[in-house]
Amino acid sequence: MRNKRKLKLKKFYFHPITVFLILTFIVIILSAILSVFQMQATYSTISTTTNELESTLVTVENMLNFDGMKYIFSNAMTNFLSFAPLGMLLLTLFGLSITKSTGFLDTLCKKSLIKIDKRILTFIIIFLATISSLINDVGYVILIPISALLFMLNNRNPYLGIISAFAGVSFGYGVSIFVGSMEVNLIPDTTAAARLIDSNAHISLTSNLFIIIAFSLILSIVGTIIIEKIIAPRIGKYKEKEELSKTEELVITDPKELEQQKIEKERREKRGLKAAIITAIIVIILFIYMIIPDLPYSGMLLDMEEDTYLGQLFGTNSYFQDGFTYMMALLLTLVGISYGIGAKTIKNDKDIINGCKDTFAPMGEILMLIFVVSQFTSVFKQTNIGTVITVWCANAIGNIGFTGLPLIIFAIIMIGIANIFVPTASAKWAIFAPVMVPAFMQSNISAPFAQFILRAGTSITAGITPLLACFAIYIGYLNIYNQDKTKPITIHKSIGYLLPYFAIISVTWILLIIGWYLIGLPLGPGVYATI
Repeated sequence: MRNKRKLKLKKFYFHPITVFLILTFIVIILSAILSVFQMQATYSTISTTTNELESTLVTVENMLNFDGMKYIFSNAMTNFLSFAPLGMLLLTLFGLSITKSTGFLDTLCKKSLIKIDKRILTFIIIFLATISSLINDVGYVILIPISALLFMLNNRNPYLGIISAFAGVSFGYGVSIFVGSMEVNLIPDTTAAARLIDSNAHISLTSNLFIIIAFSLILSIVGTIIIEKIIAPRIGKYKEKEELSKTEELVITDPKELEQQKIEKERREKRGLKAAIITAIIVIILFIYMIIPDLPYSGMLLDMEEDTYLGQLFGTNSYFQDGFTYMMALLLTLVGISYGIGAKTIKNDKDIINGCKDTFAPMGEILMLIFVVSQFTSVFKQTNIGTVITVWCANAIGNIGFTGLPLIIFAIIMIGIANIFVPTASAKWAIFAPVMVPAFMQSNISAPFAQFILRAGTSITAGITPLLACFAIYIGYLNIYNQDKTKPITIHKSIGYLLPYFAIISVTWILLIIGWYLIGLPLGPGVYATI
């Protein structure tokens, strides 16, 4: 009897949509309990006018009362439609569907990517994913679907492409080959916090430049090794679903005719690729021209109200940053259409529209998942539970009394814990900076290094928190390529795929930071870990 019960339990799987619904109800009930016990925390913010600390009390909000229920029902649609990954994903899929339906991706893989060593392709995807945090979260919505397709077209498990892209963005979040949106968002808080100790403190935008370049390369290499040596053997090969009705027909053809057809097909593919490459070059040049200031009709993607160029490019109201996903979708669309016309795989507009159907067919499941995830993350944020835990973690750094390396390692751990509940870097740093930066400076550790520690703690746990908005895209795509719909890829299983990556990359982050600190390497031009 016991064996039969165990067997039945093993056959039962909760779909991620169901789990997120259950988690939402748990959060609502938990908020009511914690509010009764008056769970709260006090943290300091820095006044923009006086540059002095101001105390802020945050308490857990009860979502089970009248106001809480009113918020849940009245904001459900707003939460869904304003969920950032939704629009970006749909735009990306539109461009990707055209490149796929016209045959551009197949030809590209056959002519170029199939010749690349599988480890190099994995490295390229992880590296691009890692540096994609230059522009917020575009790496999740663009690289996850593209990587799944590229791996599948190269006869590899698409799960690996999905995991590589997601892990690259998450566990390397904040490092890149150049300064980007993170510096623009974090430096004001870092500077204000540093001036609590040194009134003349100035944090430059390039203060972390050297270390983020080095870490982006090292983490990508380590990530490639983890994927190829540990995760790939565990996942195994991808088995296509066999067609139930498969008939074989004996077709008598002339070998010369077959050869002629092959030559004609290759000729069309070459012509299509040439047209696609020319189109890509023209579009990219136009995009680049749009972010160059002070030229005739240039700079239309810049926020000219900002003082610095990086602010114009990556600021809160930057047209380049806000429109980057649309630009990539437009690039893919134009390249796909150019290839289709050159290769004669499309003849009219109906061919383009009909070709998009296959890509958008499985989107129903992801849309349902995004809806419930948007409600879950919104309700959790409204409860303030994550903010209270983040404040506790920040205050622990200020009260622990550690200095030097113990302080650095403890700060990484506290930020990592806080990141599970508040995955947004800028939201955490507004709480951590007034406590952490002064504590570091009093321990002879520079403010720019404290800011880099935020990247480390955020990156280490970003890939294992369901509260990360783009986690829905990761688990949604795993289920799209899941052949056994009776056994959905659960939250537990999807995180399980990432655990080897999480464990090894966490150790890598900490060891690299310790080494950088002890050796005394520069963080950026004229900036070091110590004061």
